[in-house]
Amino acid sequence: MRFKVVFLLLPLLIMSTQLSAAQHKLLILGDSLSAAYGVKQEQGWVTLLQNAWKEQNIDVVNAAISGDTTDGGLGRLPRLLQQTEPTHLLIELGGNDGLQGYPINNMRKNLAAMIELAQQQHIQVFLQQMRIPTNYGARYTKQFEQTYVQLAEQYQIPLIPFLLQDIALNPALMQRDSIHPNAKAQPQISEFMQQQLQPLIQDH
Repeated sequence: MRFKVVFLLLPLLIMSTQLSAAQHKLLILGDSLSAAYGVKQEQGWVTLLQNAWKEQNIDVVNAAISGDTTDGGLGRLPRLLQQTEPTHLLIELGGNDGLQGYPINNMRKNLAAMIELAQQQHIQVFLQQMRIPTNYGARYTKQFEQTYVQLAEQYQIPLIPFLLQDIALNPALMQRDSIHPNAKAQPQISEFMQQQLQPLIQDH
């Protein structure tokens, strides 16, 4: 009788294990830095990350749009969460807000609203630290960067370091606009993001 019960439960245990392994789905809500701007889509770091994670059973949904701001991201997020049902969300937005000199308070409110919306649905949120050129003034630049630190602390979520921190100052890895990484930089970004995100995703 005991063997019969084990035999009957075995398919359920296997199915449970398979479902558990496939439960991780990362939604990336970002701008041109994640949308493969200026390079082929298959060269972009998000595609490279998805390819690297095929054996890890982590799905990646790239919802990044070039030029997107926190206003746009907040407007798109409810439908994206409904359509994709992610377990994890990476918010990589704010760079265009800063480049266009938008009010910091508006950006902060939008990011906070996105975090809260995801957390209400029990989605693990990661916030990407963003940076802007220093020619926007020391005060604005400091407030911009500190916003991410403060939000990560307030909502107790991981703050992922700026994805171009080892790339932005290397002309060989940047496009002519000095804002977007080129094709050579994409594998390096993918590896960096994999190192940052994979332990966090597999722990939650």
